[in-house]
Amino acid sequence: MPITIMGDREFENVPSIKSKALRINLNENIYGTFSEIGAGQETVRNFFRSGGASGTIAKAMSAYDKDFSDAIYGVEDDKRYVTEARLKKMLSHEIGLIEQRISREKHPNKLFFSYANTVATIDFAKKYKGHGWVGIKYQVTPGEEYNEIILHVRFKETDARHQQNTLGILGVNLIYGAYYKYDNPKKLLRYLYDHIDKDQIEIDTINFSGPRFEGVDNRLMSLQLVKNNMTDAVMFSPEGNNILPAKILYKKNILALRGSFRPVTKVNMDMYNQSLELFLRENKVEKENTEVIFEITLSNLRAEGEIDERDFMDRAKLLCSLGQTVMISNFQEYYRVVEYFSRYSKQRMGLTMGVNNLVDVFDEKYYRHLSGGILEAFGKLFFKDLKVYLYPLKDPETGEISTSENLKVHPRMKELYKFFKYNGRVEDIKDYDPKILDVYSREVLEMISEGEEGWEAMLPEKTTKMIKEQNLFNYKEHKKKAKSEA
Repeated sequence: MPITIMGDREFENVPSIKSKALRINLNENIYGTFSEIGAGQETVRNFFRSGGASGTIAKAMSAYDKDFSDAIYGVEDDKRYVTEARLKKMLSHEIGLIEQRISREKHPNKLFFSYANTVATIDFAKKYKGHGWVGIKYQVTPGEEYNEIILHVRFKETDARHQQNTLGILGVNLIYGAYYKYDNPKKLLRYLYDHIDKDQIEIDTINFSGPRFEGVDNRLMSLQLVKNNMTDAVMFSPEGNNILPAKILYKKNILALRGSFRPVTKVNMDMYNQSLELFLRENKVEKENTEVIFEITLSNLRAEGEIDERDFMDRAKLLCSLGQTVMISNFQEYYRVVEYFSRYSKQRMGLTMGVNNLVDVFDEKYYRHLSGGILEAFGKLFFKDLKVYLYPLKDPETGEISTSENLKVHPRMKELYKFFKYNGRVEDIKDYDPKILDVYSREVLEMISEGEEGWEAMLPEKTTKMIKEQNLFNYKEHKKKAKSEA
């Protein structure tokens, strides 16, 4: 096998796409269907070409015509075809057919599967690069309940044939991984990019389900997507499910709060409540068309070098329990957050931040990699219909309150700051709770870790309860330590 350099698999022997398809074909028990809509039958073609396909392929089809597709799978409520709901219907329908048509008595050892994709490749004008849903529903042992792996992709290439070829490789990697790497989902995820470069296709959502993945936390799998540079950002709902960013951000007004939320404090929630109230007063901003996002940057997760996945899960649980939508991103700079949201919406945007964060925004060192420096960054940040909602900062020594009126930026940045300030792009949060300005999450975390008392009053009641009940942030260990010392 050839030596291939593929990111995390550098210098490993990576099986070729042909050898992966052939291994599946030569397994006498793996048997199923291929249903591919929108980009041709690119995945199944690899299995036909590798040889021995008659032992694997029960049926291959492409219901390309919309009327044919509706006749087979039904009509979607939203009349759309490139959706997760459509993909799931395709998978379930085809599994139902193979169960009906292939006798279990005659083939007791067969491992049935249904692979499907529904995609839209680049348009003729090349303004829209396209996206799609890809999935597999399958068995690892005969007769077991079915497992599912479903993912959403965004195409990056600007040629339809290249996109089709990439999709076909991804499909083979998914089927191969589903059967031979299911016991290690993190590796399965990385191997999806075998023989694919990350500037060819982006995976921004993935969900595992079924008996083989009962122990898999899909939020943790989301983290792997960002960690492995497969996507810039992932999102999950208050219920803890991975969600497609486009689905909740499309044409929405967006208010974003960035932080470490380690843990989420009363200050964080006061910032949220007060800024949301101000945002909803803006022209053309209505509550039913507004999405609030709590963002955690990956750089914050790497506080001690390597990402602490348990720590990440603790933060995610707390934010979700408070009914919030969470985004994990690779964005260090705020302008990149705004650029990302602009993919999906041209409506009004708001950023909620503290005084220290805004001072950092005006620090030139964060923009040295840009040819236009800070001016280029600010052009990207503020050319949209965006406003910053600023939460005050209390000096712990002097008690002085810093706001947009008296914050200190570098002398070279004063005029630039004044320009944005007096053009209505920065608004102070004035109805803040002065009693909680001394609350800092890092101090709360230290109190929890040291077994000190009094931290409970600094957090939302529900957060405090969860930390104690679920022993988050090592609460249980330090509680025991405190008791033993007593």
